Amino acid sequence: MTFVIRDEDHTLANSLRWMLMKNPAVTFCGYSIPHPSEAKVNIRVQTDGSITAVDAFDKGLCDLIDLTEHVKTTFVSKIEKLDYEVPDTMAITW
Repeated sequence: MTFVIRDEDHTLANSLRWMLMKNPAVTFCGYSIPHPSEAKVNIRVQTDGSITAVDAFDKGLCDLIDLTEHVKTTFVSKIEKLDYEVPDTMAITW
């Protein structure tokens, strides 16, 4: 099945493709952007038949949301605790 997502680009498409391919029931997942001037992404999902492409796509989106929420929570927590080190090469001077 091919899904079309409007107003998105490689950022979402590649992340979602990666997440979908982590699902053992997904046998193929790829994406294309028909033309750079078109703000849409085509995502092709093929499964082994144990789940539908729609269910795999939905799970991939939910897993991606969970991952990004975890990254955000961890980032904010570290910043609030000032629990990080900045290497000398990355030090910011104001």
